[in-house]
Amino acid sequence: MRQNLARRAALVDAAIEVLARDGARGLTFRAVDAEADVPKGTASNYFSNRDDLLNQAGGRIYERMRPDDATMEAMLTGPTTRARTAELVREVVERVAAFRTGYLALLELRLEATRRPELRAVLTARVGEDVDANVQHHLASGLPGDSDAVRMIYLATNWLVVERLTLPDVFPEKQAGDLITQLVERLLPPDAA
Repeated sequence: MRQNLARRAALVDAAIEVLARDGARGLTFRAVDAEADVPKGTASNYFSNRDDLLNQAGGRIYERMRPDDATMEAMLTGPTTRARTAELVREVVERVAAFRTGYLALLELRLEATRRPELRAVLTARVGEDVDANVQHHLASGLPGDSDAVRMIYLATNWLVVERLTLPDVFPEKQAGDLITQLVERLLPPDAA
């Protein structure tokens, strides 16, 4: 297998685009080569098989969704209130939804994971790490709420992202933002006096 890391990343990113546009059935080495605008046969030189490509796409999506260090640091500033928590949750939903193709590809990968144990293991590890990181970050920040509340917000907002990306008129942007505020206010304890 080839080891040019920049080329490999470009091919995995192309695979994410193909997954989002054409679904898992449309993910072929030829489609990835075309999306990456590389010569035919390039992807097959970098990935041992389609499962290898799917597994690497599953890991790469989370790398690209993760906020940079400056964003993470900025999230730790400000008051430790329910209003600030709602603001942060809205920012996360917007950031994740902004990587539309990544999230849609992730949905395709989740469906594929029901049939591919190795992909299921990759996604289980990545999603588990993401949930744990969200919980730890929230608790370390001093924001209100416990680990269960963070997990419930995570679950609710993930489906909200699905709605915003697939059926955006069900919950228009303003209504989605208002729902996040209501969710946070109902799940988290009142701010300290």
